[in-house]
Amino acid sequence: MTVTRGVPGELVRVPVAPAGDRPYEVLVGDGLVGRLAATVAGRTRAAVIHPAALATAAAAVAADLRAAGIETHPIQVPDGEAAKELAVAGRCWDELGRLGFTRDDVVIGFGGGTVTDLAGFVAACWLRGVDVVQVPTTVLAMVDAAVGGKTGIDTAAGKNLVGAFHQPLTVLCDTALLATLPPVEVQAGLAEVVKAGFIADPVILDLLDADPTGATDLPELIERAIRVKAEVVSGDPREAGRREILNYGHTLGHAIEKVEHYRWRHGAAISVGMVYAAELSRLAAGLDADVAARHRELLVRVGLPVGYPAQAWPELLAAMRVDKKSRGRMLRFVVLDALAAPRLLADPDPALVRAAFDAVATASQTGTTT
Repeated sequence: MTVTRGVPGELVRVPVAPAGDRPYEVLVGDGLVGRLAATVAGRTRAAVIHPAALATAAAAVAADLRAAGIETHPIQVPDGEAAKELAVAGRCWDELGRLGFTRDDVVIGFGGGTVTDLAGFVAACWLRGVDVVQVPTTVLAMVDAAVGGKTGIDTAAGKNLVGAFHQPLTVLCDTALLATLPPVEVQAGLAEVVKAGFIADPVILDLLDADPTGATDLPELIERAIRVKAEVVSGDPREAGRREILNYGHTLGHAIEKVEHYRWRHGAAISVGMVYAAELSRLAAGLDADVAARHRELLVRVGLPVGYPAQAWPELLAAMRVDKKSRGRMLRFVVLDALAAPRLLADPDPALVRAAFDAVATASQTGTTT
C-alpha cells in the first residue's frame, strides 16, 4: 500500500467513498475540534453525545456551537462499554424527541469508540437516519470505531449484535485530544493500528518496531491505519466481502470481551485475538512462522496482553459460535496467507481451531486490562 503524506503537523484529509453511499472525509490534525461549528453550520440543533468522563470538554464544545448560533444539547452517557446498551440508546432517543429533533439537525459523537458506536446508532435510527459527525477522542476510536459507518450496541448474547450501517457526515480526528490520554488507552488503540499493519500496511509494523510506544510517529500511525480502513470500506461499505478482513483477530477477541463481561479493553482482547489468528494462519493457511511470531513479539513490546487462561476455551468457543461473523454454527476467521495478504477461512478443521489456542493459552490470566 502506497501512502503519500504531507508536511508533518499539517491537516491530512483521508477520503472515504463508500460504494452507493455519500462520500465523506476523515480529517486528521491538531486542533480540529475548532472546526466543528463550521462543519455543522446551518443546522438548527445539535446533540453532543459524550461520556461522563468528558463532561467538561463536551460543555466547552457545546458552548462553541451555541456561539455559532446552533442550539446545542449535551447528552451524557456512561463511560466505557456500559454506554452501548439499549436502555442508553433509548434515553438518547427520548431526549431527541423532547428536543424536537428533525432531519435537518445533527448528532455529534464526542468520545471513545463506545460513544461513536452509540452516537452513530442513535443517529441511524432516529427518523430512520439523521446526520452524525464523529469526533473521536481516543486512538482506538480514530483508527477504527469512528470510521466506516458501522454502528451498534451490545446485547447479552454478544458484542455489536444490534446495529446499522450509517456513514458519518465527517470525522474529525483532533490529535490534540490525545495529549492527556493515559498510556494504557494509547496501548489499547495501538492494537487496531497493529492489525492494519499486518493486513495491509507493513510500514506500520516497522514504525512500531522502532518505537513501540507509538509516541514518535503517532499522527502517521493514525493516518496510515485510517487509510487502510478507508480503502477497504470504500469498496465494501456493508461487509459483503472484503471488509471482513478488518475483523482480523476479532473472532476470538470479541469472545474474550464477552467472557470477561467487557472488563477487558477492546484493544487488549484484540491483541490476544491476533496472536491466535496468526497461529491459526500458520496451521491452516501456511503463514510463515516468522510472521506469526512477529505478532507476539511486537504486541508484547507495545505492552499488550498475548495470553488467556487455557481453561476458558469451552466458553470462548461457545461465544465465537454466536459472533456476528459466524454463519449458522460455522466458524469463520480472517487469516493471513502472508504478510498483508488476508483472506477469509470458513469452517476450518476443529482440531486446528483448538490447536491454535495453544499459542495464547496460559495457566492464569495475563495482562492489565482495566
